[in-house]
Amino acid sequence: MNPTSTQWGSYARIAEALRARLALRPPSSPVPSETALSGEFGVTRNTVRRALGQLAEEGLVGTIPGRGRVVVAPGVPSATLPAYRRIAADLQRAIAAGDLAPGDPVPSEAALTREYGVSRGTARQALSLLAGLGLVQAVHGKGRFVHAATSPNGG
Repeated sequence: MNPTSTQWGSYARIAEALRARLALRPPSSPVPSETALSGEFGVTRNTVRRALGQLAEEGLVGTIPGRGRVVVAPGVPSATLPAYRRIAADLQRAIAAGDLAPGDPVPSEAALTREYGVSRGTARQALSLLAGLGLVQAVHGKGRFVHAATSPNGG
Protein backbone atom coordinates (compact mmCIF):
# COMPACT_ATOMS: atom_id res chain seq x y z
CA MET A 1 0.00 0.00 0.00
CA ASN A 2 1.33 3.44 -0.92
CA PRO A 3 1.84 5.62 2.21
CA THR A 4 0.24 8.64 0.52
CA SER A 5 -2.95 6.72 -0.29
CA THR A 6 -3.88 6.31 3.36
CA GLN A 7 -4.63 8.67 6.17
CA TRP A 8 -1.38 7.52 7.80
CA GLY A 9 0.68 8.84 4.88
CA SER A 10 -0.70 12.37 5.05
CA TYR A 11 2.54 13.74 6.48
CA ALA A 12 4.49 12.48 3.43
CA ARG A 13 2.05 14.23 1.08
CA ILE A 14 2.31 17.44 3.11
CA ALA A 15 6.11 17.20 3.21
CA GLU A 16 6.21 16.81 -0.57
CA ALA A 17 3.96 19.84 -1.10
CA LEU A 18 6.01 21.94 1.32
CA ARG A 19 9.30 20.77 -0.25
CA ALA A 20 8.19 22.18 -3.61
CA ARG A 21 6.89 25.40 -2.03
CA LEU A 22 9.98 26.02 0.12
CA ALA A 23 12.32 25.56 -2.84
CA LEU A 24 10.94 28.84 -4.22
CA ARG A 25 11.49 30.80 -1.00
CA PRO A 26 14.72 32.59 -0.05
CA PRO A 27 16.81 31.32 2.90
CA SER A 28 15.76 32.59 6.34
CA SER A 29 12.19 33.27 5.19
CA PRO A 30 9.60 32.04 7.69
CA VAL A 31 7.77 28.77 7.24
CA PRO A 32 3.98 29.01 7.79
CA SER A 33 2.87 28.10 11.31
CA GLU A 34 1.70 24.63 12.25
CA THR A 35 -1.79 26.02 12.81
CA ALA A 36 -1.93 27.63 9.36
CA LEU A 37 -0.64 24.48 7.67
CA SER A 38 -3.02 22.19 9.58
CA GLY A 39 -5.93 24.37 8.43
CA GLU A 40 -4.66 24.42 4.86
CA PHE A 41 -4.20 20.63 4.62
CA GLY A 42 -7.12 19.67 6.88
CA VAL A 43 -5.02 17.62 9.29
CA THR A 44 -3.96 17.85 12.93
CA ARG A 45 -0.95 19.88 14.04
CA ASN A 46 0.80 16.64 14.95
CA THR A 47 0.64 15.50 11.32
CA VAL A 48 2.05 18.85 10.19
CA ARG A 49 4.73 18.60 12.87
CA ARG A 50 5.75 15.19 11.50
CA ALA A 51 6.01 16.59 7.96
CA LEU A 52 8.09 19.54 9.17
CA GLY A 53 10.30 17.12 11.11
CA GLN A 54 10.96 15.19 7.92
CA LEU A 55 11.94 18.43 6.15
CA ALA A 56 14.20 19.35 9.07
CA GLU A 57 15.96 15.96 8.80
CA GLU A 58 16.56 16.71 5.12
CA GLY A 59 18.08 20.07 6.05
CA LEU A 60 15.43 22.15 4.31
CA VAL A 61 13.89 23.69 7.44
CA GLY A 62 15.52 24.89 10.64
CA THR A 63 14.33 26.40 13.88
CA ILE A 64 15.61 29.71 15.21
CA PRO A 65 14.72 30.52 18.83
CA GLY A 66 12.40 33.48 18.96
CA ARG A 67 11.63 33.30 15.24
CA GLY A 68 10.29 29.80 14.67
CA ARG A 69 10.86 27.62 11.63
CA VAL A 70 12.68 29.10 8.64
CA VAL A 71 13.90 27.97 5.24
CA VAL A 72 17.54 26.89 5.47
CA ALA A 73 20.08 27.70 2.79
CA PRO A 74 21.60 24.50 1.37
CA GLY A 75 24.96 23.80 2.98
CA VAL A 76 24.58 26.52 5.62
CA PRO A 77 23.51 24.77 8.83
CA SER A 78 24.79 27.67 10.98
CA ALA A 79 21.81 29.74 9.87
CA THR A 80 19.77 27.88 12.47
CA LEU A 81 22.25 28.40 15.29
CA PRO A 82 21.27 30.86 18.00
CA ALA A 83 23.19 34.14 17.78
CA TYR A 84 25.27 33.48 20.89
CA ARG A 85 26.50 30.17 19.45
CA ARG A 86 27.43 31.84 16.13
CA ILE A 87 29.41 34.50 18.01
CA ALA A 88 31.12 31.88 20.17
CA ALA A 89 31.93 29.78 17.08
CA ASP A 90 33.47 32.82 15.34
CA LEU A 91 35.60 33.64 18.38
CA GLN A 92 36.58 29.98 18.78
CA ARG A 93 37.74 29.90 15.14
CA ALA A 94 39.76 33.08 15.70
CA ILE A 95 41.43 31.51 18.74
CA ALA A 96 42.16 28.26 16.88
CA ALA A 97 43.58 30.18 13.90
CA GLY A 98 45.85 32.21 16.17
CA ASP A 99 44.16 35.53 15.40
CA LEU A 100 43.52 35.72 19.14
CA ALA A 101 46.61 34.39 20.93
CA PRO A 102 46.80 33.35 24.60
CA GLY A 103 46.72 36.46 26.75
CA ASP A 104 45.09 38.63 24.06
CA PRO A 105 41.96 40.50 25.08
CA VAL A 106 38.70 39.13 23.73
CA PRO A 107 36.33 41.69 22.17
CA SER A 108 34.16 43.31 24.83
CA GLU A 109 30.42 42.77 25.18
CA ALA A 110 29.88 46.25 23.73
CA ALA A 111 32.11 45.50 20.72
CA LEU A 112 30.27 42.22 20.07
CA THR A 113 26.86 43.91 20.30
CA ARG A 114 27.93 46.45 17.68
CA GLU A 115 29.58 43.90 15.39
CA TYR A 116 26.79 41.30 15.47
CA GLY A 117 23.78 43.53 16.12
CA VAL A 118 22.74 41.57 19.21
CA SER A 119 21.82 42.46 22.77
CA ARG A 120 24.41 42.66 25.52
CA GLY A 121 22.92 39.56 27.12
CA THR A 122 23.48 37.58 23.93
CA ALA A 123 27.11 38.73 23.75
CA ARG A 124 27.57 37.85 27.43
CA GLN A 125 26.09 34.39 26.81
CA ALA A 126 28.60 33.78 23.98
CA LEU A 127 31.52 34.82 26.17
CA SER A 128 30.21 32.67 29.02
CA LEU A 129 30.07 29.68 26.67
CA LEU A 130 33.74 30.22 25.75
CA ALA A 131 34.65 30.53 29.43
CA GLY A 132 32.87 27.26 30.10
CA LEU A 133 34.98 25.63 27.39
CA GLY A 134 38.13 26.96 29.07
CA LEU A 135 39.07 29.17 26.12
CA VAL A 136 38.44 32.53 27.79
CA GLN A 137 39.24 33.77 31.26
CA ALA A 138 37.63 36.78 32.94
CA VAL A 139 39.82 39.08 35.02
CA HIS A 140 37.80 41.28 37.36
CA GLY A 141 38.08 44.93 36.37
CA LYS A 142 40.20 44.16 33.30
CA GLY A 143 38.06 42.18 30.88
CA ARG A 144 38.19 38.78 29.25
CA PHE A 145 41.33 37.26 27.79
CA VAL A 146 42.21 34.20 25.76
CA HIS A 147 43.18 31.56 28.28
CA ALA A 148 46.83 30.52 28.15
CA ALA A 149 47.20 26.90 27.11
CA THR A 150 48.81 24.60 29.63
CA SER A 151 50.90 21.58 28.86
CA PRO A 152 49.53 18.10 29.63
CA ASN A 153 51.89 17.74 32.64
CA GLY A 154 50.48 20.92 34.21
CA GLY A 155 53.39 23.24 33.44
